Amino acid sequence: MKKAVLTLLAALPFAAMAQAPAATFTVKGKIGKVSTPAKAYLEYRKDGKTIDDSVAVVNGEFEFKGAAPASPIQAYLLLNKAGNGLNKSRDYQQIYLEKGVVSVTNAVDSMKTAMVTGTPTNAENQAYNAVNKPVSDIYAAMTAKTKAATPEQRESAEFKKEIEDMDKMADEKSDVINKKFVKQNPNSLISLNLLRNIAYGADYAEVAPMYAALGSSLRDSEAGKKFGEQLSKMKNVAIGATAPDFAMADTTGAMIKLSSFKGKYLLVDLWASWCGPCRQENPNVVRTFNKYKDRNFTVLGVSLDRPDAKAKWIAAIKKDGLTWTHVSDLKYWDNEVAKMYGVQAIPQNFLLDPTGKVIAKNLRGDALDAKLAEVLGKAKTEKIKAE
Repeated sequence: MKKAVLTLLAALPFAAMAQAPAATFTVKGKIGKVSTPAKAYLEYRKDGKTIDDSVAVVNGEFEFKGAAPASPIQAYLLLNKAGNGLNKSRDYQQIYLEKGVVSVTNAVDSMKTAMVTGTPTNAENQAYNAVNKPVSDIYAAMTAKTKAATPEQRESAEFKKEIEDMDKMADEKSDVINKKFVKQNPNSLISLNLLRNIAYGADYAEVAPMYAALGSSLRDSEAGKKFGEQLSKMKNVAIGATAPDFAMADTTGAMIKLSSFKGKYLLVDLWASWCGPCRQENPNVVRTFNKYKDRNFTVLGVSLDRPDAKAKWIAAIKKDGLTWTHVSDLKYWDNEVAKMYGVQAIPQNFLLDPTGKVIAKNLRGDALDAKLAEVLGKAKTEKIKAE
């Protein structure tokens, strides 16, 4: 058999035989002096599959090799000093896999604070990390403050308000930094990834021009085209647009139509029982729902739970006290509403007026209460004037 293969190869044209070897990526690390049983882990998605790899760390050194993707892809590089799995470590850093050698170095035993150099996209990412340091510093301060607080302090209203204010400050700074970076680096993959983050909170009218201003090669890349498709779906729920109607089963199997809620202010709330940030936000939605439910407002929960998780979905509804209408097709990220509305992350919500038009999106914490106070107060005033 081996001879037959060799004979076949010999028959190929010389030009084919002389082709350069397939492009590869190499990740070389030197992290302090950490050693056995420590391991480094590399996780990334390629061709729709999640790939996990691990190597031993000896005197701080490790190395990964693999076939380079056609275009740079995000990956997570983790260090676990106990060597007992990537899910057991929080010491990680995001890098980009592409043709060439990526160097990851640190004088101390930390992956999170390591310097990443060696390839163009990683250099761009380091440049972004540098300008984003004010935001990183706020998150670091939040983590330190939470660790230093007692369990009782963490549960206090004052502590929660302080953390919420710090988180809001980080979001505001991040928004300014990200938009500036995208505008100044139209040909960087980092800009495309940042635009995805911007799209989570921003409206279509703001995101579309930023996407159009990206370099043509970036927009024509696989990742660029995919985001372009998402953007076209976001247009369906742009501020001022009438949200596309849909019908989906509730917890009993009865079909519920979005259009059946016309005449009320409606919050279409996309969440899931497995989504930690969603569950953390639920008390805010409950508080606001109870405050305004008798003032022409209600909520429609749309769950992105997995096909085999109906029981978990229903249990989460009961545990969190979500007493409004809930629907799901139990298709996880293939949820039909999520795809129709261009949703790539949860929690995410859309506030509709009584005609079904989108008037706001992603109202978290006190923002939902403030918006409802505004629109319901205005509606009451207009009703009095009409009478």
